[in-house]
Amino acid sequence: MKDYSEYFKAPSLKEARHRGKDDIHHIDDAYEIPADMVGIGKGQKYYIQTYGCQANERDSETLAGILESMGYEEATDIKEAQVVLLNTCAIRENAEEKVFGKIGYLKNLKRTHPDLIFGVCGCMTQEEVVVKKILEKYPQIDLIFGTHNIHRLPVLLKQAMLEKEMVLEVWSKEGDVIENLPSHRAHRYKAWVNIMYGCDKFCTYCIVPYTRGKERSRLKEEILEEVNELVQQGYKEITLLGQNVNSYGHDIYDDYNFASLLHDVSLTGIDRIRFTTSHPWEFSDDMIEAIATHDNIMPAIHLPVQSGNTEILKKMGRRYTREDYLTLFDKIKVRIPDCTITTDIIVGFPGETDEQFEDTMSLYEHCSYDLAYTFIYSPRDGTPAAKMKDDIDKHTKEQRLYRLNDLVTEKAYQNNLIYQDQIVEVLVEGTSKRDDTMLTGYTKHQKLVNFKGNNDHIGQIVKVKITEVKTWALKGEEVE
Repeated sequence: MKDYSEYFKAPSLKEARHRGKDDIHHIDDAYEIPADMVGIGKGQKYYIQTYGCQANERDSETLAGILESMGYEEATDIKEAQVVLLNTCAIRENAEEKVFGKIGYLKNLKRTHPDLIFGVCGCMTQEEVVVKKILEKYPQIDLIFGTHNIHRLPVLLKQAMLEKEMVLEVWSKEGDVIENLPSHRAHRYKAWVNIMYGCDKFCTYCIVPYTRGKERSRLKEEILEEVNELVQQGYKEITLLGQNVNSYGHDIYDDYNFASLLHDVSLTGIDRIRFTTSHPWEFSDDMIEAIATHDNIMPAIHLPVQSGNTEILKKMGRRYTREDYLTLFDKIKVRIPDCTITTDIIVGFPGETDEQFEDTMSLYEHCSYDLAYTFIYSPRDGTPAAKMKDDIDKHTKEQRLYRLNDLVTEKAYQNNLIYQDQIVEVLVEGTSKRDDTMLTGYTKHQKLVNFKGNNDHIGQIVKVKITEVKTWALKGEEVE
């Protein structure tokens, strides 16, 4: 096997913990297509498989835009593609297992399609243990790159086409902020808008601060220009993206923050504004006021709590107590009474006792969330939590998850009942995947609605009367 050590330094989790004070550059002209790669994809197709969070989905839109700039067209079937990219997630072990399973499948596809360029990118490739595993066991992969050098895809693809050896370029250092990248938007009426990259919170269980680098905010002018362009193109809804949007602007501005940005984005006239994700720490009164004041900022907040016990929160490195979280939660509900709040919860964190788990259950009862994403703790190599003694057996973890999920289901249905016979506004996204006679879309409170309506109204915000309530969705009929 070729020795990559001459020009490749494996991504280091140890080094990632040291956040340098070097200025992050905002670069407008870093992306270019080599002259001999212009039109190289004409008559060929690409396929991108995306794993993980919204940040990865947005990255895949950029990858698709880059490939289409070189002439490639999107394939609906992986077997049709000449370029296949797996954009990976590292946040949980089962996500990595899915990726390696897909890599195994593509080994056989590569045998029958030897000219296929097969690449792996995203968060998994920022982990040195993953890169080493790929180098040792998966020679069918032609190209590996990370989260910080997506803009280099045309150059890397050229190398993969010309060289017989695997092309590998993963930058350990967090990237600069690269603007003016092409994009193939996955949706016609809803769009992701990155406002920042990376995370500095270092929760003890989380790999993201290592794979995504330190917090880097985009310039407000660049964000507002992108939103204005989306408005002109007919988009109805945007979601502002960041690992922790609350931190926006801290690295580049003295007196401009996320609340300021929310205010300015609302003035663009976009119909709907959402944001994700918000860490409970740094969720300011100004943010609450911005949401309450502007009608086009949706009253739907994702506010991950992770645990309802203060001691476990401290071990998780979450920087708030149970009481802090409940104070914030109640403050939001007082100022924005109809606000829907969703959350993330981890059960079975190392050392979690039965009593501490009951604290999570009681907090959930108090908050009565509209939805929760629940997980059994998954150790990530290189994080502090991975070194903690995991003294909870698998059966206990599973039973806790079952109990929690039963409560999640109960509260979700109860919260939906208030919409029975109510008229709600729905952004019509298209026809339902399960029933093409029904339209589908979301309310401002992020409730999924399937309804009978006029297909000519796809892409518009319409009024729908709710006729049936289910746990995870609502049914209805469009009204004039």
